[in-house]
Amino acid sequence: MHIAVGGIMHESNTFNHTPTPLEAFRVQRGDELVRWWRDTPHEVGGFIAGAESFGYELFPTLMAQATPGGMVTREAFERLTQELLERLSLAPHLDGLLLALHGAMVSEANSDADGEVVRRVREQVGADFPLVVTHDFHANISEQLVELSTALIIYKSYPHLDHRERGLQAASVIARTIKGEIRPVQVLVKPPMLLNIVHQNTNVPPMDRVIEAVRSLEEQPAIVAASVAGGYQYADVSEMGPAAVVVTDGAPALARQEARQLADHLWAIREQLHFRLPDAVHAVREARASDRTPVILVDMGDNIGGGSSGDSTFILHELLRQGATGWVVVLADPEAVAACARAGVGAALRLYVGGKRDSLPGEPVEVSGRVKCLHDGRYEESEVRHDGQRYHDQGLSALLEIDGPPDEKASFLLLTSRRQTPFSLQQLLSVGLQPERQHVLVVKAAIAYRAAYEPIAGAIIEIDTPGVTSVNPARFRYQRAPALWGLPASANTEKGKYDKPH
Repeated sequence: MHIAVGGIMHESNTFNHTPTPLEAFRVQRGDELVRWWRDTPHEVGGFIAGAESFGYELFPTLMAQATPGGMVTREAFERLTQELLERLSLAPHLDGLLLALHGAMVSEANSDADGEVVRRVREQVGADFPLVVTHDFHANISEQLVELSTALIIYKSYPHLDHRERGLQAASVIARTIKGEIRPVQVLVKPPMLLNIVHQNTNVPPMDRVIEAVRSLEEQPAIVAASVAGGYQYADVSEMGPAAVVVTDGAPALARQEARQLADHLWAIREQLHFRLPDAVHAVREARASDRTPVILVDMGDNIGGGSSGDSTFILHELLRQGATGWVVVLADPEAVAACARAGVGAALRLYVGGKRDSLPGEPVEVSGRVKCLHDGRYEESEVRHDGQRYHDQGLSALLEIDGPPDEKASFLLLTSRRQTPFSLQQLLSVGLQPERQHVLVVKAAIAYRAAYEPIAGAIIEIDTPGVTSVNPARFRYQRAPALWGLPASANTEKGKYDKPH
């Protein structure tokens, strides 16, 4: 068997008006793809490991991935998709394709960008060619993608810790399909609700029970794969919302029945999805009073993993205004990094930080301090973490020790040249910080940070901050997504149960 592997992954926030260009994508091609991803916990690592486990030869195409942000430019989407197709055409012989797609990619020209990739691939390889796709848990799944793929496999955990497992599952499915052992058919069912990201943690109620039902379903011999997606609420597209997908061995009626049952599980938890979070003022006040440290303050409106700018200043402003000490804040601010680099290590300076990308992250905040260190921004994460990557690069970075009372615990501002999701403690450890000794750690995330930060956390406070990833739906005006999904009560409104599968 000869199986191609590749992918184009991006989580596109349509409320972020800064587009994601071609140069924002890190791309590996051919043998470089194998070297880069082989030892990672990512699904592409699972694709590669599947070659040995299931006896196929690899044909690596390309793997392109960018930090979540605004819609992918037309040029970037066309260039990457065309290169994927060209590389597939160069293979002397192929029996199938394993394709890693995020499920929430939107381009300037196509709201269902993932589905469009699959459509073009299917057009080139033919109707009967085995094509197995993987998706992130935060996928807005289209009927087009389910119709045109042989099977769709979705992460089962959030924080995402099962990438490689899902990659191996996809590898097993495609190998069995090629050998004629199974004939996959799949059904998509989407309940009309918004499953707020606040409630998507699969380790706790109510989502843990939904995932338990998914795993139990896969124990049935006729079920090839079962998945639910939490959906991605920051893409204003017609596909936005949670979904259930069930793949069976040649049994469409069973797939429809079980997908509907999983959708029923999602619908049944809607009354538990109430939204109650403090604002920055109350959260910082609570953190200062806490003796359970470090306190993790979650800046949910500036969730970099959801496509934000990473330079929101609402929490920083409150920490300074309330005279808090012992805190660490990370901001993506290349201009401030450059100022620190010009001043040099040990220099004292005063500068404005954050709030520079657009009007949503708040105003720039004036800080004063001493440049503690400069760092190239590269670090390695050896543990299994949310994004499945091992090597990280946040660009030239500066650690600023903020002026404060000499008898109080020091506070630090880590300034980075590139946005970096806070999925690894190595981000702080690499610049000499010891996060477990600080009083407050601010993370610009939603749930994904927990794999790294929860083991050291004394307390966690999630905050209803403004921004393009605000968890309060009332802050957004949806135009393409169905009206029910734009309601501020996270679909607690009764409109009659959905009555037919997609």
